[in-house]
Amino acid sequence: MARKVLAVLLPLLLCLAGLTGLLLLCIPTRDVREPPAFKYGIVLDAGSSHTSMFIYKWPADKENDTGIVSQHSMCNVHGGGISSYAEDPPGAGRSLVDCLNQAIEDVPKERHSVTPLYLGATAGMRLLNLTSPAASDSVLSSVTETLTQYPFDFRGARILSGQDEGVFGWITANYLLENFIKYGWIGQWIRPRKGTVGAMDLGGASTQITFETDRQIEDPANEVKLQLYGQSYRVYTHSFLCYGRDQILKRLLAGVLQRYNSHPCWPKGYQTKVLLKDVYTSPCTSALRPQHYDDNAKTTLSGSGDPILCQQLVSDLFNFSSCSFSRCSFNSIFQPPVAGNFIAFSAFYYTVDFLQKMMKLPVTSPVELGAATKALCNESWEKLLERDPKEQARLADYCACATFVSQLLVQGYKFDEDTFPSIAFQKKAGDTSIGWALGYMLNLTNMIPPDQRNFYKSTDYGSWVVLILLFIMVILVALAMLFCFAHSFKSQTAI
Repeated sequence: MARKVLAVLLPLLLCLAGLTGLLLLCIPTRDVREPPAFKYGIVLDAGSSHTSMFIYKWPADKENDTGIVSQHSMCNVHGGGISSYAEDPPGAGRSLVDCLNQAIEDVPKERHSVTPLYLGATAGMRLLNLTSPAASDSVLSSVTETLTQYPFDFRGARILSGQDEGVFGWITANYLLENFIKYGWIGQWIRPRKGTVGAMDLGGASTQITFETDRQIEDPANEVKLQLYGQSYRVYTHSFLCYGRDQILKRLLAGVLQRYNSHPCWPKGYQTKVLLKDVYTSPCTSALRPQHYDDNAKTTLSGSGDPILCQQLVSDLFNFSSCSFSRCSFNSIFQPPVAGNFIAFSAFYYTVDFLQKMMKLPVTSPVELGAATKALCNESWEKLLERDPKEQARLADYCACATFVSQLLVQGYKFDEDTFPSIAFQKKAGDTSIGWALGYMLNLTNMIPPDQRNFYKSTDYGSWVVLILLFIMVILVALAMLFCFAHSFKSQTAI
């Protein structure tokens, strides 16, 4: 009797053990320990049009890993960028107070003194530094004075170069997409077989393009070599100052005031008063600045909604005719052919998102982008207000922005019918905003090691395959034993 019971239970137990093993392999492992303490980092992205504060966090015991830094919170500073406080430098520091007070609440008190705090200023301050170095220094001194009054580990306020902005944006995008290394489901860091993505950023005063290439980079100023996690990367990068959204709009406006009675990129039915000071004080419009004009004078300007004339006006911003290299993007700047996938963020994303969601038009090729832009530029002001009344402050400029984005991507960067579909227009990767800020912090805190000494090691693929095969064999043996027992039991019953 005991033998019969054992004969029944043994295969059942083997089968149960095999199924349990497979379930354990399939179910993601969870850390049953207490949640680890977090470290935090704060970056103030002082752009040309506004400042944003990003707070990042990561497990305190995994500082040199990747794929574990996430965005904890963010805060948009009220008002313009810090460069807009050139005539009131103390105001630049005061503008940051509300967001810094939020940071005090968002970061645990016991972590305040060890939380690094950075401020990086981009193209708006680069322009101010060109026209008035003294004003630029005063603005940086003001924000530094404010930031040092807070309990964080302030590590400086500086103006990023265009190359820095492009490269750090590229690092951020590929870090968030886990293109450098990722934490595999089998419990170890692995290097994905997919390549990196190129990064395109359209800010308020400049635009950047950065991508990995195996082609010769003929201009050394556009080449950056990086060593990340034991892997070498050679990237092309360039930043075009005065080609950001806000500066493009000012340059177009200056051209219109010089040559036309109405703005071809503004919709029919739209009219506004233009303060000449807002147009001509930028160094980006210096070539179109009248010799004598009243800073405080205003002129009334209306829109004519002419897509063809708008396209010509935007085209005049580019120089495609001169190139001292084998190939150029525009303005005599060398660029190798675009290759691989790209992610386009900031104003690239907002412009294409408007075409897709508000205009409900496809934008998956140069032809579709051109058609969507033309349709947008033919819309009346009344129709645009019906589509998106909440965006009234920006609606009139979407035609100009879309026309510029179309020419920049297609005529400028040379995306065609084959390469354009490789562009993903995104605002975030997961819950983290894409931009230079995260890459900047990762670099300054040494959280991306140049070698592999901090990689985790665990069971390799071969061992896991053996374990899975073993469990399958156990189940098959158990099923075979059950079958044999059932057959034997039937034979005995028949006798």
